[in-house]
Amino acid sequence: MGVKWLDSFTQAVGGKRGRWITLAAWIMIVALLNMTLPSSSELKDDTLANFDASKPSVQAEKLIAEQFPSETGIPALLTWYRAAGLTDEDLAGIQQLAKQLQASPVPYQESVVPLDKLPLPALKQQVSQDGTTLVQPVLFDKSAGSDGLKEGLTQIEKATALIFKDAENPFQTKLNDASGSGLAVRASGPVGIAVDATGLFKSADVSLLLATVFLVLLFLLLIYRSPVLALIPLIAVGFAYGAITPLLGWMADQGWIAYDSQSLSIMTVLLFGAGTDYCLFLIARFRSELKEEGHTFTALKRAFSGSSGAIAMSGLTVVLSLLVLLLAEFGSVQRFAIPFSLAILIMMIASLTLVPAFLGLLGRASFYPFIPRTQEMAAARAKKKGKPAPSPQTRPTLGDRLGEAVVRKPKRIAVITTILLVICVIFATQIKYTFDTLSSFPADSPSREGFTLIADHFNAGELAPVQVIAETQSAEQGEAVKAALAALPFVKKVTDPVPGAANPDLLRFEVELAVNPYSIEAIAHIPELRQAAQEALSASGADAADGIWIGGQTAEQYDTKQTTGDDAKLIIPVILILIAILLLAYLRSFVAMLYLIATVLLSYYSALGLGWVVLHYLFGTDAIQGLIPLYSFVFIVALGEDYNIFMISSIWKKARHMPLRQAVKEGVSQTGSVITSAGLILAGTFAVLATLPIQVLVQFGTITAIGVLLDTFIVRPFLVPAITVLCGRFAFWPASAASKSERSTHTGN
Repeated sequence: MGVKWLDSFTQAVGGKRGRWITLAAWIMIVALLNMTLPSSSELKDDTLANFDASKPSVQAEKLIAEQFPSETGIPALLTWYRAAGLTDEDLAGIQQLAKQLQASPVPYQESVVPLDKLPLPALKQQVSQDGTTLVQPVLFDKSAGSDGLKEGLTQIEKATALIFKDAENPFQTKLNDASGSGLAVRASGPVGIAVDATGLFKSADVSLLLATVFLVLLFLLLIYRSPVLALIPLIAVGFAYGAITPLLGWMADQGWIAYDSQSLSIMTVLLFGAGTDYCLFLIARFRSELKEEGHTFTALKRAFSGSSGAIAMSGLTVVLSLLVLLLAEFGSVQRFAIPFSLAILIMMIASLTLVPAFLGLLGRASFYPFIPRTQEMAAARAKKKGKPAPSPQTRPTLGDRLGEAVVRKPKRIAVITTILLVICVIFATQIKYTFDTLSSFPADSPSREGFTLIADHFNAGELAPVQVIAETQSAEQGEAVKAALAALPFVKKVTDPVPGAANPDLLRFEVELAVNPYSIEAIAHIPELRQAAQEALSASGADAADGIWIGGQTAEQYDTKQTTGDDAKLIIPVILILIAILLLAYLRSFVAMLYLIATVLLSYYSALGLGWVVLHYLFGTDAIQGLIPLYSFVFIVALGEDYNIFMISSIWKKARHMPLRQAVKEGVSQTGSVITSAGLILAGTFAVLATLPIQVLVQFGTITAIGVLLDTFIVRPFLVPAITVLCGRFAFWPASAASKSERSTHTGN
C-alpha cells in the first residue's frame, strides 16, 4: 500500500503531466503570495523586547517611567574627543549645539543637558582629567524605533557639521589620526548601540544572501560538475524563499508573530544550507538509480521511494525541534521558532514536489555533461560512435573503502573517534561567556569607539549607570541605602536620591559601577546591590523584602543571563526527548535511538570546544556571547541528526535482506558522497556568517559550521556505523530489522 501511494505521488509531481502542473502550481502560488502579501523585510522590528512584565528589570523600568518621567528617555552619549585636548572653541561649539537642540529638537528627541547655560569654567570641570574628552547626553523617546533614532542622530550630525563648518565633520574624524589635531564625536550609549546594531544587520542582509548563493553554487559545481544540476537546488530554494518571505510578512501583519533582522539573516543561511541538503538527498539517489535503470521515470520513482521517507523524517525532526523554541522566555530565542521552522517546512515540501518535477522534466540531462547511463546504454552509445564498450567500474570508491574499514575494525574506529571528540569536549570547559552587546560590534563602530573613549578617559560605568529604587519611610533610610551602596568595592559613585513624582517615599539612586557595566563581572554584582540595599533598609526597621527595584542595562543583562540559562535547561531536554520519540517511531529501535542521540550530543560539545579553540586562539575572541551555546545546540543537534537518519535508514533497509556488516558497508558507501557534499555545503553556508562584522553571528556561524563538519567527517562515516556494527543484532532492539541470515548466524563482533 505504501509503495503504491509513493508511486502515485511521484506520478503526480514528476510524471509527464504532473511535472508541468507542479511547476505551474509553484509559480502561481509564489506569484500570488508576493503580489497580495507584505514582504517579511517590511515588518521586521529590531526594537522588540526580550522580556515579559514579570522580569525584575522590566518592573524597575515601569516604575521609573511612572515615578521619574523626566528620566525615562533613552540616552545617546555624544562623546567629544580631541587627542591634543579640547579647546575653548570646541567647548563653545558644543554649547552652541546644546542650545540649538533645545530650541529645535531633532526627531524623537526628549531633552538635552543644557550645557550652554554653564559658564566655561564650570563646563571644563565636566571634561576628563586629561582634558581630551567630554560626554554630552541627549535623551530620546523610548517609543522611537531604530530608524527613528537613526534619523535623530543624522540630524544632530548635520547640525554639528554646520556649527564646525570650518573643520572636518567631527562625526567623520578618525580617532586614530596620528596628528591628534582633529575634533571627533561618537554617539554611544543605548541609542548609539541600537542604531549601530540595526545598521550592521541591514548591511549584512544583502551581502549574506549573495555570498550564500555564490558559495552553494560553487560547491555544487565543484562536487557534481554539472551547471544544470547546480541550478536545480538553488531554483528550488529560490521558490521556497519566495513563498516564505510573504507568509512571514502576513503573519507579522496579523500580529501573530514578530521577528528581527537577526532572525531573517540566520533563516536565509538555514534555508540555503539545509534546503540544498534535502534536494541532494533525492538527486544523489536519482543519479544512482539512473545507472541501474534505463527508464528515467522508473528511476525517479525508485529514487523517490528510497529517499522521501528520510527527507520527510529529517525535515520533520528539524521543524519540531525549532518549534520547541516557542517555549523560551527570552524573546530573541523565541522569535527564531516560527521563521526557522516555516522555512524548513516549506523547503521540505519543495524538495518532495518541485525537485522531482524538475528531475522528471530534465531527466538524465540534469547531470549534463556527466550523464549517468546504464551499462547497456553506455555500450550502445560507444558502439554508435565506433568505440569499444566501457568496462564496468570495478575500482572501489572512497565510500566503499570507508564502509570496508568500519566493518573490519569497528572497535578501533569507535575508540579513536570517541577519544578525538572527547579531547575537543575538554576545551569546552574553558569557554568564557559574555552578554556584552558592544563586544559583538566591530572595533570601529561609532558606539564602541565612544564607549572606549568613556572607559579610557572617565569610568566605564558612566556609560550605563545602574538604577536602584528603594521604598523608604524616612530621609535617614534613604541616606542609609546610599551609604550601603557607596560602600561596595565595585561602586564608583552613587548620586543623591531623587523622590518619586507620585510617591515621594520611592527614592531613585544612580549607581556608577567601577567596571564595564556590560561585563560578566558587572552582571554578577546585581544581586549584591540588591542585598546591600535590602540590608540597609532592614537595619533601619523597614520591610525590605519587596522594596528594592533595580533597572538599567546591567540589570537587563542579568535578567538575560538568568532567563537564557532557564531556557536552556528547558529547551535542551525537550528537544532531546522529541528527537528520541521521532527516532523511535521511525527506526523502532531503542538502542539505535540512544546511540544516535549520544553521538550527536558528543558532536555538539566537541563543536563548542573546537569552536572555542578557533575563536579564542585564531580570531582573538576573549569570550563568546552567552546565547551561542543554545543557538548552536538547536542547529547542530537537529541538523546533525538529519545525516544520521539518512544513513541509518539506508542501513536499516539493506539489513532486511543481507547481513548487518554488509548492510553497514553498503549503507556507508551509498550515502557517503551525498552526505559529505551536503555537509560541506551546510557548513559552508554557516561559515559565511563568519565573514560578517557582527561577532555574535561570527561565533554562531563558526561553532555551527564546525559541528556540521564533525558530523560529516567523523560521527557519520566512522563513529555511528562502527557502533552499529559493535551492537550487532542489538542495534535493532526491540524491532526485527536484521535479516534472517543475520539473526541466525550472528556471533558477536
